[in-house]
Amino acid sequence: MESIDNSKGLVPRSVIAIRSLFGGLLMGLANLVPGISGGTMLLAAGVYPNFIEALSEVTRFRFRFRSMLVLGCVVVAAGLGILMFAGSLKDAVLDHRWIMYSLFIGLTLGGLPVVWRLAKPATPGLWISAALAFALMVGLAVLQEWEIVGGGGTGLLLLFIAGMAGASAMILPGLSGGYLLLLLGQYVPILTAVDQFKEALKARDIALAMDPALSVLLPVGLGVVTGVVVVGNLLSWLLKRFEKQTLGVLVGLLLGSVIGLWPFQQGRPPEVGEFAKNGEVITVENLSEIEKDDWPIERFSPSPGQVGGALGLIIVGLGITLGVAAIGHAKPDGSATDAPSEPA
Repeated sequence: MESIDNSKGLVPRSVIAIRSLFGGLLMGLANLVPGISGGTMLLAAGVYPNFIEALSEVTRFRFRFRSMLVLGCVVVAAGLGILMFAGSLKDAVLDHRWIMYSLFIGLTLGGLPVVWRLAKPATPGLWISAALAFALMVGLAVLQEWEIVGGGGTGLLLLFIAGMAGASAMILPGLSGGYLLLLLGQYVPILTAVDQFKEALKARDIALAMDPALSVLLPVGLGVVTGVVVVGNLLSWLLKRFEKQTLGVLVGLLLGSVIGLWPFQQGRPPEVGEFAKNGEVITVENLSEIEKDDWPIERFSPSPGQVGGALGLIIVGLGITLGVAAIGHAKPDGSATDAPSEPA
């Protein structure tokens, strides 16, 4: 059987393909769930170093079979995962927001040890960059609360930026693309478009599938490609030359991201005269046509049971991410492995 080389020795092509398919499926699901990093899932599947190496080679127009095998398996499996589960996760967020957000907080915090292993030992530059990034996330959360960002509009430029943000989650373990989409107000619109596209394909209605494909999925896809090529190589460059500061920014982003995931909020039926999240003025005529996706969001005072449930879900999410990261941090013989190095 032909083999390929990876950082731990010769690995059969069939094994690397299976790992890549499994890791790609996990990454696709991770990109749907705010708080889980796609990079962490690839790390857990034991394919992250191969993926980074393959990505670096392909973006430099070096098309070796190994690179194409890894990227092809990861991309196909991730795409299938997103297509199959986007609708279910969107409905869960809309119908059980405080439950899902509590879980997302735990999943997000669970990514912190992954990044800390890469960042330690800490330096003053790391702490300063972490503090600045944390302050940035707090500021964005405040703007989101004031509905200055995250309002849910779906302009082509914003969708393109959202795609670039999602692509960043494939590059660095610990960074959640789903959370960035949530913060930009694009999480539900994109998942809705994916679900509509899937249902149109199931109905074999190509004309119906073209609407979400061209209006939402195409600009997002272009953003993803741009993000992988541009942002991925930029992050690689920054990690090589300003490693501590870059990882400090990532630590600050992770800690600050939970600020915007305050769980005790919910959509409420809109009233005449208000603005829906899509910017539409609500009138008597269109009141019944406002989709749940576009309902205004309001905070509420939780009951003691909800507070206890939220804390429990945070612990569950924390345990899930820590467990997955621990699997990816172990060699096949059970010994610990160092964090993956950046490609040359």
